[in-house]
Order: sequence, then C-alpha cells, then structure tokens
Amino acid sequence: MERGGGGGSAGGREYLPRAVLFHDTSRNVEQHWLGIVALGCAGIAAVILVVYLLKRPVLDLRVKLWLLLGLGVFPGIAGASSTFVGMEATTHREFCGSCHVMIPHFDDAAALDSQSLGARHSRNPYFGGKSCYVCHADYGMYGYVLTKAGGMRHVYEYYFKGYREMSLAEAKDKIHLQKPYDNLNCRQCHTSTLHDWRRVPDHESLKKELDENVVSCASAGCHGFAHPFSKTEEQKRKPKPTPGGQAAPSASAIPSASALPSAAPASSGPEPAP
Repeated sequence: MERGGGGGSAGGREYLPRAVLFHDTSRNVEQHWLGIVALGCAGIAAVILVVYLLKRPVLDLRVKLWLLLGLGVFPGIAGASSTFVGMEATTHREFCGSCHVMIPHFDDAAALDSQSLGARHSRNPYFGGKSCYVCHADYGMYGYVLTKAGGMRHVYEYYFKGYREMSLAEAKDKIHLQKPYDNLNCRQCHTSTLHDWRRVPDHESLKKELDENVVSCASAGCHGFAHPFSKTEEQKRKPKPTPGGQAAPSASAIPSASALPSAAPASSGPEPAP
C-alpha cells in the first residue's frame, strides 16, 4: 500500500482511500492530457531544430515560419502547459509529503484514527487531497504567487540548509512555521460573520484577539493544534489567552478531581466550544 494514499491499513492504522485524496478525477485527466501536450510540443520543437541544424536550408519564408514554430510557438505551448501541470501538482498533499521530513505530517493527515485538526480537515472530500495547500496558502491578491515563492524557500532550505540529511527526530525539533499561523486562513471557510460562528461565546469574547492573531484558532485551548505530535509538551500546556490579554490557568494548574474534598465532588463542567 502506498503510504496514506491507497486506502486500507498499514502498521495498524487506517488511511484515507485515494478516491478521497484525489476526488476531482476530471481535473486529473485534464492535467494528464496537458502533460502529453507539453511533451508533444517539446518533441516537435526539438525535431524542427535538429532538422534545421543538420540540413542548414536557405532562410526563405517557409524555413523562417518553421523556425518560428520550433523556436517560439511549440516551446511556448510546452512551457505554459508544463508549468500549469507542475504548479497544480504542488498543491496536492502527496507532493508535500515527498520530502522525508514531512512524512509524519503526511501520515497523520491521512490516518483515519487521527483526530488532529489537520487530519479532520484532510477528510473533507472537497479539498482533502489539497489540505496542506488550502490551509497554508497565503490568501489575497498575490496569495498564489507568495505561496509558491515560499515553497521555493522550502526547496532551498531542504537542499542547502541541511534538512535533507536530518533524521525525523532532528527535523521534528527544528522545523517550524516561518511566521505565526494567520487566522485569516481558517476564516476563508469558517467566516466570523455567520450566526453559527458568532453564537459560540468564546468566539465572540475573543473576537478582537482573533482578528489581531493574538489568539490562534489552531492552538491549545481553542480547536487544538493542526499537528499535535510536532509540539513540545511545554507548547501543549501553554495557557489559553482570555479577553484583555490575561492567561487562563493551564491544565496543570487546575486541581484534579482526586485532589478535591470528597464532600464536594467535582462537576464535569461544560464541554469546550467546538
């Protein structure tokens, strides 16, 4: 079984089937044909240039038109179609997991028994196969360009900054986000203007902090980390900020039920807001 992509189970874990990872089969067929077009145009351009270099015909109008096709039209079509196919491929989760240091993130996202924020979003049939890109892309007018530029930085870091030679244990401690995760990425789907969002008391009371990214949606005390296994125990115990910038007590600071007087049994309390 291919890791996390072919469905079924491996190592005692159930993984998402490929049909969920890549539900848009029409788009995949389109990319397949564009790839064929790119190879075909590149091949035709190469043949034209080789024939010209071997025969060296007189540069009349007919030969100039052939050279225009071989040097301009066909290479242009090949470049445009291959760029589209390549850029589209980089939005799929399997591409993100192709670097060994991302294997734990990839496996967790595809594991059916994982309840991490990343895994739950990856089970969404509408964008699950592109969950890494959808959740980490910079949104806005230049979002696509900025996201791809950031991706090139990742390539540079992988090959020239030592990540390629790192073990998974080393990478787990050293890989981190370049900047704090922007709540705007969450709110592209989970808009804060709808009643379902505003009816949650924590959302309303922390709206200013959420707008200013003082409180992260993907943090301890809110919706949880997207990739909990990558966080240190200290990060997991980090107290949740409350309105006004005061920190709520961490879980370790709250007495357990066994520490309470037996005459006053502890109440289970309300469940945390979704």
